[in-house]
Amino acid sequence: MAQAIINIKGITRDFPLGEETIKVLKGIDLIINKGEYVALMGPSGSGKSTLMNILGCLDTPTSGSYILNNKDVSQMTDDELAEIRNREIGFVFQTFNLLPRTTALDNVALPMVYAGYKKPERESRATEVLNQVGLADRMDHKPNQLSGGQRQRVAVARALVNHPSIILADEPTGNLDSKTSVEIMNLFNQIHAAGNTVILVTHEEDIAAHAHRIIRLRDGIIESDNSNRDIHN
Repeated sequence: MAQAIINIKGITRDFPLGEETIKVLKGIDLIINKGEYVALMGPSGSGKSTLMNILGCLDTPTSGSYILNNKDVSQMTDDELAEIRNREIGFVFQTFNLLPRTTALDNVALPMVYAGYKKPERESRATEVLNQVGLADRMDHKPNQLSGGQRQRVAVARALVNHPSIILADEPTGNLDSKTSVEIMNLFNQIHAAGNTVILVTHEEDIAAHAHRIIRLRDGIIESDNSNRDIHN
């Protein structure tokens, strides 16, 4: 039976702007099951970035409930959210967000430092995931010694290192050329095939086409939520 990893009910998010209130999310209901591969799409201003920030526990909703892996995260404090983020969510950003003076290995191990793992465990696990993303020979390189695609692979390895419940990727190919984009998307396909839940935020149809389910937002509500008919599970 399908197990819900994300269960959102009636999520709204308002932002005060002077005397006015901008209603960005207007009552979102969404269930994502363990092991799904979902693309979140929508034009600029549709609310997809705000929804992603809430899904990623980077922001809290104005109202509504958010159950992540059986925990109600909608009412948590900032400290509690930080702990959940580090344990449950692996982030991959468009801009890689790597520490420039730190090797690939140490960049990947960083979430394990926050999680309190000892150095031998950190190095062993970071080595394992760098192998997984095809960078066994680049572990001692710093970001400026790597290509854009290699940097994004380091970021993907870092996202995987703590065995998170979900991988949340925000425009992960936004800064990459088309050939490298294909390689990175193939990597996400492998990560999903290995049993990970992947949520991809993108405005590019060809990137969303890799996902098995495509959710489109418009004006703060879910406009459509469909299986990707081009992919036969």
